[in-house]
Order: sequence, then structure tokens, then C-alpha cells
Amino acid sequence: MAFDSLSAFLAMGGHGAYVWSAWGLTGLLLVGVVVHARAERRALLRDLRRRARREQRRGASTPVSHQEGHARES
Repeated sequence: MAFDSLSAFLAMGGHGAYVWSAWGLTGLLLVGVVVHARAERRALLRDLRRRARREQRRGASTPVSHQEGHARES
């Protein structure tokens, strides 16, 4: 083993404060990225559901006959 004891491992040869703060900050940022991605996904899904409901209401409120729809395509 590279270190004689747990305290030597935690001290990291005098660089423990830097090493463990870097590990902690990296872990915190990774957790933040995951939380942010999940929040963005929820917001996107909410927006897509809202758009789908709006399109359903719009389509149900203005029925288009087959002839009118064909005239619009021309």
C-alpha cells in the first residue's frame, strides 16, 4: 500500500487540503450537472405536453372539412 495509515492517506503527503477539496468540488459539480439535466428534462416534457394539449384544443375548436383542407394545400 502506498500509505502507512489512514491519516497519512488523508494527509496526502501534505497536499490533503488541495486533493480533497478538488475531489469534493468535482463531486459537487457532477451532482449539480445531474440535477440540472433532470430539471431541464422535466421542463422540456412539461412544455411538450402543454404544446400537445394546445394543438389538440386548436384542432378540436376549428374543424376543417376535407375540401377546405385540400384547397389550403393547393
